Amino acid sequence: MEYIAATTEFKLSNTAVTIGKFDGLHLGHRQLLDLTVKHKEQGLAAVVFTFLLHPSYFLSDKDFELIYTEEEKRIKLKRLGMDVMISYPFSQETRNMEPEDFIRYVIRDKLDAKVLIVGEDFRFGKNRRGDIAMLRQLQEECGYKLIACQKKEWGKQIISSSIIRSLIKEGKMEEANAMLGGAYSIRGEVVQGRRLGRTIGMPTVNLIPPDMKLLPPCGVYASRVFTDGSYYCGVTNIGYKPTVGGEEYIGVESHIFDLDKDLYGRKIEVELISFIRPELKFATLDELTARMREDIIIAKDRLKNYL
Repeated sequence: MEYIAATTEFKLSNTAVTIGKFDGLHLGHRQLLDLTVKHKEQGLAAVVFTFLLHPSYFLSDKDFELIYTEEEKRIKLKRLGMDVMISYPFSQETRNMEPEDFIRYVIRDKLDAKVLIVGEDFRFGKNRRGDIAMLRQLQEECGYKLIACQKKEWGKQIISSSIIRSLIKEGKMEEANAMLGGAYSIRGEVVQGRRLGRTIGMPTVNLIPPDMKLLPPCGVYASRVFTDGSYYCGVTNIGYKPTVGGEEYIGVESHIFDLDKDLYGRKIEVELISFIRPELKFATLDELTARMREDIIIAKDRLKNYL
């Protein structure tokens, strides 16, 4: 997949384009992406157009945490079959662009969109004045066919990144994963840990979450780890390791059930399937070891459909 970021200097041709924030890549986003990929059958390149950082990051005074980082998003979009990912710079110029100019100079001239796929509530341009009605009005002039998709629902709720973000923060991984259409994951490079796990017969791999990454509550989770093209079940602790002296930073430490090999320096993905318990401080290492063995039994039961 071609990745174009932090530049307005590009020119594509003959494309099917979907535009949006795509901050969660949830089921609502998936219908846009899947429909875009389907147009490859007509000889069009499948293009996803988003922004280098979520626009809310620039428009709010609050800290903003991402369900998926730019790197994580790029990898997932490639797996979904996209040909090109564009992370357009969200600058003052972008914010102040008139929506008609965005349609003519970006969608038509830069993207050469023959098919444009967006959500029914898509808004864009200066003061968010651009909408579906404007896109429909200009489609003949600019040579694209507009497809507007309705929002997806899960249960009785409309799926949204804000709801998924709240569920992750509450540790409700099963519900969050159902709306995401796959397990929430954390990607990072395996770093050197204290190697304590090996001394108690439960070796672990450690990674530091990326900056701005949205994390669930500190605690123990049934998990899957993706490495070397395969998934392995395991149990993951997110937190500061208070029993063994504690850390100044939050870490992601996973014990993988059926894999015992050196992964230092490699990039892995840790999928969180189910919350087991909060992070606790134990009086002794023996107490920690006993509880970890209980965690493993619970995790294997929660992961029985994956084992």
